[in-house]
Amino acid sequence: MKFRLSLLIFATLIGSGLVLFAGEGKGGRSAAPPVTFERDVAPLVRKYCIACHGEKLQTAGVDFSIYRDTASVLKGQDVWEKASRKLQLGAMPPKGLPQPTTAERHLLINWIDSTLSSAHCDIRDPGRVTLRRLNREEYNNTIRDLFGVDLKPANDFPSDDVGYGFDNIGDVLTISPLLMERYLGAAEKIAETVIFAEDAHAPVAHFEAERMPQTGGDGVVMDDGRSLYSNGQVTVDFNFPKDGDYILRARAYEQHAGEEFAKMTFRLDGKDLTTVEVKATENAPKIYQVRVTAQTGKRQFAVAFINDYYNPRHPDPKNRDRNLIVDYIEIVGPLTPRPNTLPESHRRVIPCDPPHTEDCAKKILRDLARKAFRRPVTDEEVNRLMRYVKMAEEEGDSFERGIQLAVQAVLVSPHFLFRVELDATNEVRDLNDFELASRLSYFLWSSMPDEELFALAEQGKLRDPQVLAAQAKRMMQDPKSRAFVQNFAGQWLQLRNLELVNPDKQRFPDWDEDLRTAMRTETELFFEDIMRNDRSVLDFIDAKFTYLNERLARHYGYRGVKGSEFRRVTLSGPQRGGVLTQASVLTVTSNPTRTSPVKRGKWILEQLLNAPPPPPPPNVEELKEEGQLRGTLRQKMEQHRKNPACATCHQQMDPLGFALENYDAIGAWRTHDDGLPVDASGELPSGEKFNTPAQLKAVLKNQSKRFVRCLTEKMLTYALGRGLVAEDRCTVDDITQAVIKNRYRFSALVTEIVKSEPFRKRRGDKK
Repeated sequence: MKFRLSLLIFATLIGSGLVLFAGEGKGGRSAAPPVTFERDVAPLVRKYCIACHGEKLQTAGVDFSIYRDTASVLKGQDVWEKASRKLQLGAMPPKGLPQPTTAERHLLINWIDSTLSSAHCDIRDPGRVTLRRLNREEYNNTIRDLFGVDLKPANDFPSDDVGYGFDNIGDVLTISPLLMERYLGAAEKIAETVIFAEDAHAPVAHFEAERMPQTGGDGVVMDDGRSLYSNGQVTVDFNFPKDGDYILRARAYEQHAGEEFAKMTFRLDGKDLTTVEVKATENAPKIYQVRVTAQTGKRQFAVAFINDYYNPRHPDPKNRDRNLIVDYIEIVGPLTPRPNTLPESHRRVIPCDPPHTEDCAKKILRDLARKAFRRPVTDEEVNRLMRYVKMAEEEGDSFERGIQLAVQAVLVSPHFLFRVELDATNEVRDLNDFELASRLSYFLWSSMPDEELFALAEQGKLRDPQVLAAQAKRMMQDPKSRAFVQNFAGQWLQLRNLELVNPDKQRFPDWDEDLRTAMRTETELFFEDIMRNDRSVLDFIDAKFTYLNERLARHYGYRGVKGSEFRRVTLSGPQRGGVLTQASVLTVTSNPTRTSPVKRGKWILEQLLNAPPPPPPPNVEELKEEGQLRGTLRQKMEQHRKNPACATCHQQMDPLGFALENYDAIGAWRTHDDGLPVDASGELPSGEKFNTPAQLKAVLKNQSKRFVRCLTEKMLTYALGRGLVAEDRCTVDDITQAVIKNRYRFSALVTEIVKSEPFRKRRGDKK
């Protein structure tokens, strides 16, 4: 059963008198006796519900007559939760039938909510997070922190799907064939960028030995090359394209005889370069090579057999004749000139200097895999990666090229691409310290843990909730927490949609790309200020400061702000303050040609109160455009609401949206709309009235607990990477109360989330 907004935070109710914006209650009254099902709830069910949902008539397949006590209600939780939502929305009982009073509705909804919540508080199931891959932002940031280069390779990946309002939800982060192809391409590009290997892109000229001229040797052409039975050589004429360094190599093996191994000499233009012992056998040929500096022009490259041995009288027939078999030769180059100073990313991955030993390679791969997989790695995993280094060596490639191949293998491993938390059973368990480090770092940084988190994990200290909380506070002050602002705030406040809007330039000539950028920057800096300075989360609703540059200040009508840089500005007057009055939010909740009270009201319900209105009925026409309805926008919408199917939704959203009509479709203040005075007044079902945006903010601020609960639900969803379920209700209640107790401090919200059981524990994947 999917989690829905706690039933105490309910949507604006229509035609029922039950209200979203009623006061949260003050002390001073004597305690009422506890509500019971038998005495208080059952009579109301019989009075208002049984006619449509009883033994005789079971509308929608629901029969309330079967519920006779609290225990039976708990067995039908889905039915009762849906009933509560319909009560909140005024959809039950239907219009035309007897309606409960406001007090009766409160009683029913509060009893259902408290009964279902108390049942789940006894369970305390931390839930199960689906194995989830890194989304695009997480991939980019992890590559940046792993190698120290900001390549942003994931910008070419397909867009991430969104679930529950966020793009880090495991259930929707699938891998398509196209994405897998992009992973492979990105891994290759990253490896070649961060590690310098001079032979990585050098052209290779390949020559099969059986097609090459031979001088001496008395050899023959074989299936796997050309044999040299006596001293001699095979040659190739090659036109070196430019001056530079080249690698000359040959793949060969020997047929052994005598006390020595076969010796092979590399020659260029008849000059001996080096001689190597060929110990490889027919079953395992090997590549031998030499590095040379060559000038432009046609030259002859040869490999020669120089220590023939033949003893036909040796008692062992296999030890009578030493031969050299050459499979092929290659000329690699010109090589990329080695820079005087290697890239920092190269030194980060390969800190040891040549000559590179096997121990050096294993240390490189262990350190790399530990960081990339975000946990300790086994010897077996390191040995698997070592195969790529050895394979490069066998193919005649450089050590650095082998490390590049190993890096590619790491970057396409599921242990890198996924945040792995696997279990063999369905039991609830504590996360280990490395899993906690990843949860914490991807929550606040959208990236891998840093060395401090790794060190604490290795010491087994992260399982301490107080250590987790202290680390969360540290991380919020780190510049990398900018990712939290962009990714959490960007989706919670829907700032990302700002890139998609295109206001009508004829109606709004002030609109341009600089203004678009300034709008988003203001809201991000505002959110960052609240986070870094540990301000009250209620500042999101109303605050006496914001961040402006000259472009945005002019748009708002503020003077005295000069230049393109943003600075903190103390606000005066009631027109601005909080996210509701920021141009970013006002623009994404508008249409291209006009404001949209519906979108703005819906945004408040969904993003500030987590009380989304029901979807519109099918086949309902949208508000007609100019000339089809007369009067102001408010009058046009009143005509639109004459349709009973439209009235249901609009009575929830419109009063909230009309309170923001003093802001045009790009967030500029106005007092008139098309020559007519703006009417920003409204009345909520509670009877609360307002005439200005500032008065609406006061009404919202009066609902502080409901806003904190909404923000808790949004942030917990983002932190866990899954949608909330019924069993999370009590966790949300506990976090909400703790934030209120701590004077609404932002840090209290974050630290209570990371200390919560759903964040520190998990239920296994196996059923």
